[in-house]
Amino acid sequence: MIQNSVEGCSIFRYFVDGCVICRGLRLFCGPLCEIMFRMNNFWDKLPRPFFALAPMEAVTDVVFRQVVAKAAAPDVWFSEFTNATGWVHAGQKAIGGRLVKTDAEHPIVAQIWGGEPGDMEQLAAHCAELGFDGIGINMGCPAKSAIKSGGSALIRQPELAAESIASAKTASLPVSVKTRLGYTRVDEWRDWLAHLLHQDIVNLTIHLRTKKEMSKVPAHFELIDDIIALRDEIAPQTLLTINGDIKNRAHGEELVAKHPGIDGIMIGRGIFHDPFCFADNSCADSTNPSETTFSSSSLEEHRYPQAGSPELTRATERPSRPEDSTSFSEGSAFPAEASQERQLDQIAASRPEEKDGCEVEVGLGNEGERGNKEDQHKQQLLQLLSYHLELYEQWHEQTGRPYETLKRFFKIYVRDFDGAKDMRDQLMHTKSTDEVRQLIK
Repeated sequence: MIQNSVEGCSIFRYFVDGCVICRGLRLFCGPLCEIMFRMNNFWDKLPRPFFALAPMEAVTDVVFRQVVAKAAAPDVWFSEFTNATGWVHAGQKAIGGRLVKTDAEHPIVAQIWGGEPGDMEQLAAHCAELGFDGIGINMGCPAKSAIKSGGSALIRQPELAAESIASAKTASLPVSVKTRLGYTRVDEWRDWLAHLLHQDIVNLTIHLRTKKEMSKVPAHFELIDDIIALRDEIAPQTLLTINGDIKNRAHGEELVAKHPGIDGIMIGRGIFHDPFCFADNSCADSTNPSETTFSSSSLEEHRYPQAGSPELTRATERPSRPEDSTSFSEGSAFPAEASQERQLDQIAASRPEEKDGCEVEVGLGNEGERGNKEDQHKQQLLQLLSYHLELYEQWHEQTGRPYETLKRFFKIYVRDFDGAKDMRDQLMHTKSTDEVRQLIK
C-alpha cells in the first residue's frame, strides 16, 4: 500500500522534510507508516458482518446517535454530512453543529463532501484534530444543493473523485467512500465502482440505486454478487458495505448469508421503522419489550457525557444552522420543503407489511398477553422519546437546532399503539419540550 519512493506514499502526504507522520526520510519511513496506519485503522477490528447507521442530514446528529445507542448501538457511527468548502470559508457557522460528538462515540466517521480537493484536505485534517476515527467521503447524495459541488455529481467526474480521496488521505485517517450505482443508469456501476476500488480506500459503501432513482425503486440486490466479484478482482483488501432497503440486523444477516463477501451492512430509513433495528433478534425484542425496557436508573447509567463536560469533543465556536445548508441528503428521510409529519407517513406507508421494521405475528397468544406486550412496547418507545427530549435540551447550545426540528422524530416513537395518531397530532402543535412531556406522561 505504501509507495517507498521520492514521490512519497499513496496514503500519507510527504512534505520537503519527509513524511508528516514520522518525519522520516522518504526512502525509509514506509514500513513504519504502514504499521502506524494499521494501528489506527479501526475497520480491521470490526466484527463481520459489521453494522453501521447511515449518515443522514438533519437526523444523525449527536442527540439522535445517543438515542440509537441507548436502544441498540451499531458497530460504526457516521456524522451528518459536512461540506468542506462551506467550513473552509465560513467556519463553524457553515456546518451547524454537524461535527459535534462525544468521546463515548467510537468508532465514528466524519462524513464530508465537496468538489474542491484542497478544501477536503483541510476539513479532513480538522476532523482528525477533533478525534474522529475515520473520514467518509459522500459521493452519492442526490440533492440539488449537493450536486452543484459534490455528492453524486462526482460519479460524472471520476478524476475529481480520485483527487478528493487522495486529499482526504493526508489526514492520516482511514478513508471510506459512500456512493451509488451510477448517476442515471444502473449499468454505469461497473466502471464507476472499479474506478473507486482502484483508489485504495478501506471501505466502499454502495447504496444500491442510482442518483436518478433516488429511493423510488427497490434496491438492486441482484447486483450484489457481481459487485463482490469486482471488488475481489480489483481490491480484495477493500471492505464492502451494502446499503438500501435493509430493515434491521436480521435482514442484514440474511443478505450476508445469501451473498458471502459482504463485509458490512448500513441501515438508514430502517431506523425510522424500528429504533431497535440494530439489536440482535430485533423482531423478538420489538414484541417483547420487557427484555430491554428502560428505567430512569438505566438511562442514568448509560448516559453519554453531558454538554459542557471535559469529556466532550466539539468545535470551539457555537455553531448556528446556515440558511443555505443542504436540506436533503442521501439517506435523509426529511426534505425541508415537505411537512415532517407527511414525510414520516410516507416512509411508513412505503412498507405496509412492516411493524417497526419487523413482521409481527399478532395472532399468537391471548388478547391479554398481546395487550400487555403492546403496552410495554408503547412505554419503551415513549421512554426513548423522553430520553431524546432530555438530550436535545443538554446539547441545544452546541447544536443550535430549533425546537421545530424535534417534530420530525415524533413518529419514530409514537406509532403502532392505540391513540398514536391522535397523540402525534397533538405533539405536532407543541411549542416546547415541557409540552411534549405533559402529553406523553
